[in-house]
Amino acid sequence: MNYVHRFLAFWYDFVIGDDWVVAAGVVVLLAASGALAHANLHVGAWVLMPVGVVAVLAISLRRATAPRSE
Repeated sequence: MNYVHRFLAFWYDFVIGDDWVVAAGVVVLLAASGALAHANLHVGAWVLMPVGVVAVLAISLRRATAPRSE
């Protein structure tokens, strides 16, 4: 059981890491991009990912550099 626990802990740390907002943002972007591609609206669904990744990165950086109120 210890092996399974360490294996799952590795994947949690690898995917989630230090910022769960980035992981959740990437999951939302992948789902939205897949839904947009599946909807067949004649729109380039690939555009959503680069724009979304820049937005998620900006949000993450803003949260990381915000002054902490104690």
